[in-house]
Amino acid sequence: MLLSDHAQDLLFREAHTTYGFTGEPVADDEVRAVYDLVKYGPTAMNSQPLRVVLIRSDEARERLTAHMAPGNKPKIGKAPLVAVLAADLDFHHELPKVFPANPTAKDGFERDEAARVATAKFNAGLQTAYFIVGLRAAGLAAGPMGGFDADGLSKEFFPEGDHHAVAVVNIGRRAENDSHHPRQHRLDYDEVVTVV
Repeated sequence: MLLSDHAQDLLFREAHTTYGFTGEPVADDEVRAVYDLVKYGPTAMNSQPLRVVLIRSDEARERLTAHMAPGNKPKIGKAPLVAVLAADLDFHHELPKVFPANPTAKDGFERDEAARVATAKFNAGLQTAYFIVGLRAAGLAAGPMGGFDADGLSKEFFPEGDHHAVAVVNIGRRAENDSHHPRQHRLDYDEVVTVV
């Protein structure tokens, strides 16, 4: 069944990175509903390496802001909720549960750290995109950011050393006076797709 034009606009054509948010809080149940939707997005071997820390307290925001790039520091206080998204570099411990079809997968990743880290980061990146689209589908606005000290942020919120921060996302409801940037050019089909 094809999504309506309205739904496609909501998720893609009319969606923008949000910079201005209302003060209305985002409830835990709203974020849970988003996760319960986007968890079905595909990942390699159903690996699901994404881990999320929700930043609500002023103290946690200060800790987060310390690791943001200068241009992103002021953005942290503008949304009612901020999420730190990370790749679990030890995701392979969950493979017997989430990918029982291959009982040797965990051991293979245990032996090959480079493949494990690359798989974790790539698939957490996929899940980050699903998460952003899921926020939009739930009627929430997202302000994803990539400008931060990933190593410092990872140590701050994942001190065990087994996670790598991949994105920071402001979450809330778009303010009426949100001044998003004009839509930037998107490459056309013929510039991207080759048929062989």
